[in-house]
Amino acid sequence: MKVFCLGAAGRISRESVLDLVQHSDFDTITIGDYNVEEAEKVAQWLGDSRINVVKADVNDVEATAKLMEGYDVVMDGTQITLNGKSTECIAKAGCHGVNLNGFGEENQWNDLFVQAGKTCVPGFGMTPGTTQMMAMHLANQLDTVEEVYVSHGSFRPIAFSKSITETTTYEYDPELESRVVFEDGKFIQVPPFARPRAVKLPEPYGDTVQYIIPHSETVTLAQALKDKGVRLIEVRGTWPMQNMHLVRGLYDYGILKNPEIQVGDTKVGLMTLIGDYLVNSEEGKKTDLYGYALHIEVVGTKDGKRKQGIIYHTHPASDGSVEGWEGLRAYTRNVGIPLAIAAEQLAKGCAPRPGILIPEEAFKPEVIFAELEKREIYMHEEWKDL
Repeated sequence: MKVFCLGAAGRISRESVLDLVQHSDFDTITIGDYNVEEAEKVAQWLGDSRINVVKADVNDVEATAKLMEGYDVVMDGTQITLNGKSTECIAKAGCHGVNLNGFGEENQWNDLFVQAGKTCVPGFGMTPGTTQMMAMHLANQLDTVEEVYVSHGSFRPIAFSKSITETTTYEYDPELESRVVFEDGKFIQVPPFARPRAVKLPEPYGDTVQYIIPHSETVTLAQALKDKGVRLIEVRGTWPMQNMHLVRGLYDYGILKNPEIQVGDTKVGLMTLIGDYLVNSEEGKKTDLYGYALHIEVVGTKDGKRKQGIIYHTHPASDGSVEGWEGLRAYTRNVGIPLAIAAEQLAKGCAPRPGILIPEEAFKPEVIFAELEKREIYMHEEWKDL
């Protein structure tokens, strides 16, 4: 089997490639990235004979699609704003595909995947991706589902890479139409910092206050659970406290609207300038606590009784006690590993049909959980009667 790892010079998807090296059956692992110099460094770090490097620029769709032809799957680690083009490349190459983000730009290429008999799954990292598997694991044990609360704590610096800074700007854009909740059959747009809710995450993260975020779980779970009568779906998230304080201040002062200002002879977005500063500052590249914490709550009925299920995950600590999970890598490995698992599942033909599939349709939760457990990422489940 052959896998094309698009954008794998990045800090997150290089961890996906590491996982492929350590756990997969691929005999060819190609890193395709615009930054060939950094990609070569990643290949040297990995030190595996199956790896090669090519230059790939998704803005040149035809050339990049040509590079991908003949691969079983493309593991797409590019940032949100490139996913429309990167998915076009994958579709035209006639490969399976999976990416980290899943914000909907991929859907326009559904027919090409169907024609090629290939499957594309937008959004499979920790969140979205693993979160849907966790929600479905609980929902599948119920006769009816009333409420779903998806929450996560993403404990990483605000700007350890340009794409992460871009994610912050995107998710808290005051005008973003996709920041929605699902309530009584309708998607309702909400502003940043809407519907605060206390969520207790496993130690060392503890008590957090989380707000609605624009993640695809709201839409995909509404589709997957429509036959169970789901009435409410809310997706929340948080970053380290200092990150949240900064973003809240930027929002309160209107800076997240990215107003244009004059800098010398050039007009530039104010948020763009702040993002550039953060990417190049020490403050933007460090935080006190690293890692990831997913917390899913599902309320419904079983045999006429109302029940609440909670599932959360844990992983090796970032304190250096487990090799390979030190510091920032406790975050980046959490995101990168599920992407690699999904890529191999697709390459092996495990998806039920071709086309653009939501994670809930593409994969079985227990299969994903078993693979995560091999990597020391564990699920913990609790039930109680209401």
